[in-house]
Amino acid sequence: MGGGPSQLDLFEEKPALRRFDGQAAPASLVKGRRFAFIDGSAKLMASSRRFHRYGDAGGSFSELVPHMAGIADDICLIRGMKTDIINHGPAKLLMTTGSPRFGRPSLGSWVLYGLGCETQNLPGFCVLVSGARGPNGGSMLWNNAFLPRRMQGVAFNAGPQPIWNLNSPAGIDKARQRDFFEAVKALNEEALHRDENEDIRARIESYELAHRMQTCAPELTDFRKESAHTLSLYGIENEEPSFARNCLLARRMIERGVRFVQLYHTDWDHHGRPSLNLGKPLERICREVDRSSAALVTDLKQRGLLEDTIVVWGGEFGRTPMRQDGVEVGRDHHTDAYTMWMAGGGTRAGSIYGVTDEIGYEVVDQPVHIHDLHATILHLLGLDHERLTYHFDSRDFRLTDTAGEVVHGLIA
Repeated sequence: MGGGPSQLDLFEEKPALRRFDGQAAPASLVKGRRFAFIDGSAKLMASSRRFHRYGDAGGSFSELVPHMAGIADDICLIRGMKTDIINHGPAKLLMTTGSPRFGRPSLGSWVLYGLGCETQNLPGFCVLVSGARGPNGGSMLWNNAFLPRRMQGVAFNAGPQPIWNLNSPAGIDKARQRDFFEAVKALNEEALHRDENEDIRARIESYELAHRMQTCAPELTDFRKESAHTLSLYGIENEEPSFARNCLLARRMIERGVRFVQLYHTDWDHHGRPSLNLGKPLERICREVDRSSAALVTDLKQRGLLEDTIVVWGGEFGRTPMRQDGVEVGRDHHTDAYTMWMAGGGTRAGSIYGVTDEIGYEVVDQPVHIHDLHATILHLLGLDHERLTYHFDSRDFRLTDTAGEVVHGLIA
């Protein structure tokens, strides 16, 4: 969820914020802390949303996410998330690659490198983007970096042609296309024979995959065989690009053996601008993702796929308990405490992990850093984050760099 969803307006009811609404935050909390736009004199602000408790664990969910509330017993709420980076682009990089700097492989690339792919007809790592714009960082968020090129994420387009150049140009029949592929393959194999180069091998594989995808991809993106019940479950009412369509497409990819699917949806930045605030814009974006996010978990579960699939929902950071003054009501970026959730794949369903202080400013028990989250995801997939390494530029690299601990409290 690109931009940083407000955990205090979605997943964490804080009665103390109602008592202290409009008062300055305690100096002991904000002294020496860095914010993106506000300063230490910003006033505390309670959420205007109604909250109720759901599930056996009694997790609080706001009126903005009723469908996620409905799957409370299937998810693990992680309330103690922490990150190091306060600006969107580097923070997204840290969340997706384990580093705030360009040049590191994505989590999806590491998973594909560690486990391989179960399909020969589709990319092993697929990326689906929806919302007002693309995410800060762009394709570097799903880049393979120094890992082999076949670990690169493949972005699908949000339109009638999900993959560019999938169909042959006008005037190129199957026979001419086959001749072209065979000629290019022969040239590449000759080059590979002269120079055992991983890039050349990856180029050969990409042409072969592209050929196979001409048959498989149209069927993948054709929803006409999906039942009316399934389309209604996700909230799909037309053929317009949407996060809901991407969620259903993600399920179809998982069914067909795609190893890793990354969905991005923007814009969750609630600073108080006319188009980005905690009023109608937040309501709109919640409507865009709430139903379909819950539907993905429900659909995977009813098809027997959830026990082998991990669903992770969240942003690069959260929002402050303090108000950011603007034309409308907003909150600033917050790195010290925010909420994500996980479902399936051996996670502890129907649980809450992590405790924040009474105003939601800091984690006071069971913190989970992004490196810890990555280590735990890899562990659930059967990979040791300290041993999943790749030697490059005279050193061994790993997703979690020199940090990260498996959080066993998130595991069933």
